[in-house]
Amino acid sequence: MKSAVVFWVENYFYNPNLLQKLLSFFLLPLSWLYCFVMYLRFKTAKAEDFGIRIVSIGNLTVGGSGKTPLVTALAQKQKNPAIILRGYGRASSGMIVVKDENGILCDVATSGDEAMIYAKKLPHATVIVSEDRKPAIVKAKEMGCEMVFLDDAYSKHDIKKEDIIIDVKTTNNFCLPSGPYRERLWSNKEAKIVHEGEDFVREVKLVGGSDRMSLVTAIARPQRLDAYLPENLVGRHYFEDHHSFTKEELEKILEDDGATSLLVTFKDYVKIEEFGVPLSLLDLEVKVNEKTFREFVF
Repeated sequence: MKSAVVFWVENYFYNPNLLQKLLSFFLLPLSWLYCFVMYLRFKTAKAEDFGIRIVSIGNLTVGGSGKTPLVTALAQKQKNPAIILRGYGRASSGMIVVKDENGILCDVATSGDEAMIYAKKLPHATVIVSEDRKPAIVKAKEMGCEMVFLDDAYSKHDIKKEDIIIDVKTTNNFCLPSGPYRERLWSNKEAKIVHEGEDFVREVKLVGGSDRMSLVTAIARPQRLDAYLPENLVGRHYFEDHHSFTKEELEKILEDDGATSLLVTFKDYVKIEEFGVPLSLLDLEVKVNEKTFREFVF
C-alpha cells in the first residue's frame, strides 16, 4: 500500500501544513542552489535539430499532471506519430520499440505502464521507450514517423522542440527540495502554458461498473480522481506510483472489502488485465480546445 511517507511528501509539495511550510523555508538555500544549477544547464545547452517536428508535453513539477491523456488526444490528430518516453518503472533498460505498425512488441513489465497506455490507445502510432531520447528520435525517423511527441521532456534543452507545459496548481511554489518544481520556465525559453478546464477538459466514463466497487490505483496524487468517482465505492486502496500489482494482493482486497469488482484507471488496467480478477474501468480521456493547440498539431 502507499506508504505514509509518500503521502506526506505529496502533501508537502502540493498542500503543505504549517510544519511543512517551515521545513521548506529551512531548505531554501538548497533550492536556490538547485535552481541555479538547472539554469546553468539550460543556458549551456545547445539544441540539436533532428529534422523532424518534435513536441514535448509535460509539467514543471514532480508528480502527475494528466500529460498522458493529453499526449494521447494530440497524437490522435496525426497520421503517423511517434511517442517517446523514458518508461519510468519498467523492468528493462535501454531503447525498446514497444509498438510499431505491426502491433505491440513487448509486455507491460518491459514497456512500463504509461508506454503501454499509448500502445493500446493509439493503434496508428509508434511507441518507443528510452532513457536517452536522442537515439529514440533517430529510430522514429528511420521507421518513417512524421512527428514526434516527447512525454515529459521540457528539461531536454539539447533537443530542438516545441514545449507544451501543463500548469499544475500548488500552494508551494519553490524548487526542489523546498517545493515540487523540477525546473522553472526560464524567461528566454519559449513554451506554451496550458490549463485544465480552459485549454483541455477531462472526460471520464465508467466501463463495466458493478454494485460494490473498491478503488485500487497506483498513480501520483490519487486524490485527483475524487471528482470522478462513483458513489457506490466500498473501499479505497492507494499504492505508490507505478506499483507492480500481484494477483494475490488484488484478490485479498476483493475478499476483505466484499467487493464485486476493482475500480481502476487505465494506467492500472494495463498491468492487471491478465490476472482475471473482476475489473471496472475509470477511463479518462481529454477533449482539447483546437484553437489552443492549432499551431502544434492541427
